[in-house]
Order: sequence, then C-alpha cells, then structure tokens
Amino acid sequence: MMKQSFWTSNKINLAIQVLPEAEGKIKYSLVDKAIETIVKSGYRYQVCPFETVVECTFEQIPQLLESIHEACKNAGTEKMLTNLKLQVNFGNDVTIEDKMEKYR
Repeated sequence: MMKQSFWTSNKINLAIQVLPEAEGKIKYSLVDKAIETIVKSGYRYQVCPFETVVECTFEQIPQLLESIHEACKNAGTEKMLTNLKLQVNFGNDVTIEDKMEKYR
C-alpha cells in the first residue's frame, strides 16, 4: 500500500475541457451540463472560452470527473474527449487568484 502524501489534500488548479459528441445534439448544450456539474460541486471555478478551471484537491478529481461524465452521458452524449491540465504545488495551495489577481 502506498503512503498518502499530504500534498494530495492541497488545493490545486484543474483545467477541464470536454468535447462531447452526440448525433443531432448541440454540443454547447452538452458542455453546459459539464459546467452545471462543476457549479453544483461547490468547488471554486472559473469558466473560460476553451475550458473551465476548478480549484479542488487532487483527491477530489476522480469523483468530479465521474460526475461530469455521468451528467454528459445522461444528457445524450455518445462519446466524449476530456482534456485535463493540473497545476500542483507540493508545499502550498494553488488558487485561481494566484494567477488572475493582476488581471482583475
């Protein structure tokens, strides 16, 4: 059994881009289901033109991704490509403000 590192409970930034496919469905409406799931998660987030950035812990990623995929599937998505980017700091939290503060 691997020993859990404390860094996995630090806040990270997770960029999620979903590219759903469904015959006869408007893809933006399917992407909206993914965003709705992120909103309902209670995690801090920022919607961007190509992806949504979520502030959560590394440990929370699997459940969030499962919820997003399930919501898209239930909305009629037949196939989906999901792109992820992670920013982790092994000693501290990573927050959206860290990167966005100077642009506000």
